[in-house]
Amino acid sequence: MVSFLDLKAINFQYRDELMEAAARVIDSGWYIRGAEVELFEQEFAHYCGVRQCVGVGNGLDAISLALRGWIELGRVDIGDEVIVPANTYIASILAILESGLVPVLVEPEIRGFNMPAANLASALTEKTRVILPVHLYGELVDMPSVMEFAQAHKLLVLEDAAQAHGAAVGDRRSGSWGDAAAFSFYPGKNLGALGDAGALTTNDAELADIVRSIANYGSHQKYQNDVRGVNSRLDELQAAFLRVKLKYLDKEISQRRAIAALYLQHIQNSSIVLPSWDRSASHVFHLFVVRSDRRDELQAYLLENGIQAAIHYPIPPHKQGALAKYHDMQLPLTELLHEQVLSLPISPVMTNSEVEKVISVCNSWC
Repeated sequence: MVSFLDLKAINFQYRDELMEAAARVIDSGWYIRGAEVELFEQEFAHYCGVRQCVGVGNGLDAISLALRGWIELGRVDIGDEVIVPANTYIASILAILESGLVPVLVEPEIRGFNMPAANLASALTEKTRVILPVHLYGELVDMPSVMEFAQAHKLLVLEDAAQAHGAAVGDRRSGSWGDAAAFSFYPGKNLGALGDAGALTTNDAELADIVRSIANYGSHQKYQNDVRGVNSRLDELQAAFLRVKLKYLDKEISQRRAIAALYLQHIQNSSIVLPSWDRSASHVFHLFVVRSDRRDELQAYLLENGIQAAIHYPIPPHKQGALAKYHDMQLPLTELLHEQVLSLPISPVMTNSEVEKVISVCNSWC
């Protein structure tokens, strides 16, 4: 069986270093907001090319804490609107709602899956305050165009970079384009912890400071709570694990791109639509997503032939029970994508024979 994602094998590569990191934390006697978190924040900020990084509990919290931080700073008001792609994972939208803001769903681009800057104008109203571009599946949104639009209309930009660690345009990586960015380190991400973890990156020291406070019960000083906060802190053990794996992230991205290039070159089946990629650093292939109007048949055929493929995501957010008020929205491209997308296996531990098998089985499907 070609596994969709073998996390055990991925982490086994670094087992000795991960064990050493765990022992270091255990032996330190300090388990919350200690040296490992501080060092990871410095190292990840440097990797992204920003001045500030705040470790938090998970990626959803990273989004909501950034939005809440702007509210506390008076830059956004409760009830303001946030433009967000309609085909994102629901977490992006839940974070907006959790913060007391209003999501405005925008259709994606059919070939690249991301929200195009050209679609922003139609979503703009007098209540718009934030754009939340999502670098879906690992491909950077056209951030130069998004930032040009945002600056022209005096909007804040919060990157949802949960799937795009290391993606870049020119020498600027994800996490450094917007006013802030949210990252997830869920175990299956390209930079994955061994549990839940997340981070916010920014060049705005004031935002980083208030987010750090909100995430720690609204406190900078123990037992002194200045704002209404929550408990969302990156713990020492996950920070230590992430410090190990960050060293190998670029190598793993290169391996993912090499597999993607082979898929794009050799999968030749008119019933399978391949993703677009200009061979630049803008895509890190967290997922390799194809489309087919017979998606379920293709997934079943792959499984029958020993290949696990996954659907990201089967139900669009506006059709979920949690977002019932959006059920009547007309989003035909989003709905089409959710009916057609299928993610093929791609990971840094796939063997050449496994890659060849995926290609061969895809090509034999009819």
